Amino acid sequence: MLEQEGLSLADVDSAPLDTLFSSVCGDELLGHAGGGSGGYLHHIFTHAAKTIFGEEVKELKYKTLKNKDFQEVTLEKDGAVLLRFALAYGFRNIQNLVQKLKRGKSHYHFVEVMACPSGCLNGGGQVRPTQDQSNKDLLQQVEALYQAERPLVPEEDQRVADLYDTWLQNMGAEKARALLHTNYHPVEKMNNGLTIKW
Repeated sequence: MLEQEGLSLADVDSAPLDTLFSSVCGDELLGHAGGGSGGYLHHIFTHAAKTIFGEEVKELKYKTLKNKDFQEVTLEKDGAVLLRFALAYGFRNIQNLVQKLKRGKSHYHFVEVMACPSGCLNGGGQVRPTQDQSNKDLLQQVEALYQAERPLVPEEDQRVADLYDTWLQNMGAEKARALLHTNYHPVEKMNNGLTIKW
């Protein structure tokens, strides 16, 4: 975009950081509870447990399945599983999950999917390790920094409340549903790869 406008960053005046859609609050960097990949499995799980089943979940206990990049968390009550969520990081785990879905063998209510093994903190756009540092050491260091951020629950974020009040009318309003929700529909299988519309 800068090239299209014939601009260089060196020629642009400094401006204060836009905090409406960022994780900055004053001098503090905020995050949200859960893994370092920026996913919302943790929040959706705790919110669903509270609003659907009246269960307050303070800590999620993940169970590692095939490998550390495929884990699940469940909410159980009186021996019955009420919620079953999973995270699948890396293409191999995603492919296995998709195959289960196609065969009707997946029993998850929600799955968080990230393409990079170990999640986005290990993605191609992240910092590279120095010569004397291993990828694993750098990933652990970045994960520790991410976990050190103070978590902010979306329902307690005044900026989100203001956005709903001023632009979306209120939570659950028709305007909010039209702009923030989506509908899914089956995609017809194509017999000829040349007819796929990208």
